[in-house]
Amino acid sequence: MTRVWKWNRPVTVREVLEDLQQERSIAYTTVMTVLDNLHQKGWVRREAEGRAYRYEAVSTRAAYAAALMNDAWSQSDNPAAALVAFFGMMSDEQRQALRDAIRVVQGPETPTAESTAENPPRENPPRENPGSAAETGGR
Repeated sequence: MTRVWKWNRPVTVREVLEDLQQERSIAYTTVMTVLDNLHQKGWVRREAEGRAYRYEAVSTRAAYAAALMNDAWSQSDNPAAALVAFFGMMSDEQRQALRDAIRVVQGPETPTAESTAENPPRENPPRENPGSAAETGGR
């Protein structure tokens, strides 16, 4: 899948083969079998081009990673504990990326807990001319 995502366009077995052969020796039939298996599993779609096929990823790498995380999380008998453990494994950069992602999902008009803690709403704003206690009935 990494090779298919790398090009971000439909690719042939030959293109994937030539790319892989820069790193190691591999047979054409091996690449063809792997791409066929990915097609049968629904990870790539293919379109005939002459006697060959062009393969294209069904989803993005990000969507695939998200689906894996969702699947793992949904299998937990305690999803909240699983999230706490997962967040505990994250680096500072990953936690910041998570905060950024939450802001994107929530949209610009939804305040985050972090922003409301920094700038809490004022319940009783100060009055311009509060008057004396006698004028307000001692209030």
